[in-house]
This record gives sequence, structure tokens and C-alpha cells, in this order.
Amino acid sequence: MKRLGLKLSLNDPRWGSDKQDRKPQANEGKKPGEGPPDMEQLWRDFNQRLNSFFGQKNRPDGSGGGGSGGGRPDLAGMRATAGAIGAVIALIWLASGSFIVQEGQTGVVYTFGKVSHTTGSGFNWRWPYPFQSDETVRVSQMRMVEIGYRKDLKNKQPRESLMLTDDENIIDIQFAVQFKLKDPVAWLMNNRDEEETVRQVAETSIREIVGKNKMDFVLYEGRDKVALETQQLMQHILDRYASGVLVSNVTLQAVQPPEQVQIAFDDAVRAGQDRERQKNEGQAYANDVIPRARGSASRLLEEAEGYRSMITENATGNASRFKQVLAEYQKAPGVTRDRMYLETMQQIFSSASKVMVDAKSGSNLLYLPLDKLIAQAAATDSAAAAARAAAQAAASPSSSALPAEVMPQVEVSRQRDSRARDALREREGR
Repeated sequence: MKRLGLKLSLNDPRWGSDKQDRKPQANEGKKPGEGPPDMEQLWRDFNQRLNSFFGQKNRPDGSGGGGSGGGRPDLAGMRATAGAIGAVIALIWLASGSFIVQEGQTGVVYTFGKVSHTTGSGFNWRWPYPFQSDETVRVSQMRMVEIGYRKDLKNKQPRESLMLTDDENIIDIQFAVQFKLKDPVAWLMNNRDEEETVRQVAETSIREIVGKNKMDFVLYEGRDKVALETQQLMQHILDRYASGVLVSNVTLQAVQPPEQVQIAFDDAVRAGQDRERQKNEGQAYANDVIPRARGSASRLLEEAEGYRSMITENATGNASRFKQVLAEYQKAPGVTRDRMYLETMQQIFSSASKVMVDAKSGSNLLYLPLDKLIAQAAATDSAAAAARAAAQAAASPSSSALPAEVMPQVEVSRQRDSRARDALREREGR
């Protein structure tokens, strides 16, 4: 009424009077726009506008279907108007049940609060409120929760990161868990706070794995194994909870001792590294010296074995020759004796310097080859000195490098060989 600019006055004496009485007096001394409105006329105008809007024609009497000849409202027109308005409202209500699911999402439809079915990507429709409702869930998106820190490794959460190992040491672990959804219905219906549930399961799992291992194992060689076992245990717990989560990866961001003992721990680590370095150097030196000592011992043993074989063979040959000479001596003693004397003198003269003296002429002049004697003596001395030096150089390192169990055998072999050589020289001199 205000939009139409009509004003109602209860103080008007003609308000509520009969229609026939108002009409003659409506124009008496009244300016246009003054006085109470005619409600019937307004209703008729409203019906005419609606009828023209829906395509109905006005009646011949000019009432436009707003009322009958007696001034009553048209009930059929009112019903048509109400039906049209209800149809429009019904169409709008039904259209509110349509929804679009994007690619990589899944739509979940609830009927009176209970899950009825799921929909794929594209245009979908459900019964409007209050019968059904819908909710979309991203199933292809990779989600991540952080344990021990938030968004940055410097923003630590000590209550989550500090853990106790099997050897009763405290360790600080910060890691991230990547997961995605494999069942959107279970994700929505079986979890009160979805990401917090995954975070608590991750913290519980890694505390159990770390509590079963030593501190050094978790810090160094066992990091990959700890991450893998944590992922497997998380998946097992989440499947038992029917949470609809598929754990894709567990990444250890930082594994270190607590900040309060970090300096002392670094010192201990450096001491351990120095110990390992010295052990490696000692092992390298042992690997260099022991094979050479064993090689020298083997060489000496082979030389001693060869010398023993040579002496044994020579002795065997000399004994066999002596037996043969004895057999011939028994057959012809004089001939054999002269032959032995000549052979012995031949051996002696072949290796000794000779001085020729003419005893028959009775001359006192002697000829001595001094130059040859001096050269032969010098050569003999130099050869003997070189042999002694070589023997000392070969004997001094090898004897120190020989094992304790080999030394007595070598000494016994040398004593036996020296006695055999002395006996041979005495026998040859005789």
C-alpha cells in the first residue's frame, strides 16, 4: 500500500460507509489522491494485471475477471493465480536439488542424514531439502599431515617430536605423512576430525617403531626401515578404524638428538669416527705387513727345503760313488789308489795358484805371478764381502718378520745344514 502511495486515515468519517453512499461523496470537495482507498478497486486491478500476465482476457463488463456483477472476487482466477505461484515455487524447489561434481571428486548424497548413494563427476540431481542433501569429497587429491612441526621445521612441536628409544635415549623426529582417500563414505562417516585422526595414528605408530630400536639405528642406517615400518603400521591401524585412508608415503624430515644434548652428542660422534679411523689405519698396516712377512717366511722355507734337497742328493750321490769306487778298489787297489790321487790333485790345482820351480837345474831364481795373485785375492775378498752383506740383508728382515712358530724350525734347519757342510768338508779333506 505504501508503494502505491495510498494513505489510510481512521479519522475519516466516511471510512467504512456503504459503497453507494461513498460514491456520490467521493468527488465532493476532495482533491485527487486524498481519502481512503477503494479495496475492491485495488483487488480488481491486481487480478486484471495477473490475468493479463497469464494470458486471460478481461470480461465484457470491464471487471477484468476481478469480481462478478455483484462485486464479489473471482474465485477461479484466484485459484489459477495461486496454482501458478505454487508451480513456480515447486520448480524452484526442485531445481535446488541439482549439483555439479568436479573431476577428481565424489558426491555423497544423504537421505534424512543417512548416506544413500555416491555420485561421480558431472551434473547430478537429488531430492531437495529437507529430504536429501549432498557433500563433495576430493578423492584424487594428495593430502599431507605434519608431525613434530607445522609448515616449517623451525616451528617445532616438542610434544609430538620427542620420543624414547629402546636403549632409553630421547630422540627428536619430525616427519610428514602423505595420504589420499580410498573410501569417501568411510572418510566422512567414521571420522570426527579426519586430519587429526591421521596425525594421532602416525604419532602412535612411529613411537612404537622407535621404541623397539636403538638410537644409533634410528639416526643412521635404519631411517628408511623406520619410515617403511611406520607406514605399514599406520595403514593397519587406519584399516582397523575403517577410516577410508590410503597412506602413500612417510618421509622423515629431521632425525636428531634433543637440542639440549646436541653438542655433547656431536662430540661423541666425532670420537667414534676417530676410533673407527684409527682402527682402519691399523688394519691397513696389518694387511700390508703380515702378507709380506708370510711371503718372506715362505721364501725362506722354500730355500731351506731346496738346500736340504741339494745336500741330501749330493750326499746320496757321494755315497753311491764311494760304493762304486770301493768295488773297484777291491778289484785293483793300486790302480784305484793312483787314480784317486790324480783326480784329487787335479781338483786342487785347478782352483789354486801355482808356482813353478825348476828343482833339477838347482837354480835359486823363482818366478812369482804377483799381479795375478793380487787380483785373485781382491776378487775373492770382494765376492766374500758381497755374499756376507746379501746374507745379512736377507736374514735380518725375514727373521724379524717370521712367525714365532716358524723360527725354531728355521734355526734347527740351519744348524743341521751347517753341520752337514762341515762334515762334507772334513770328508773331502781327508
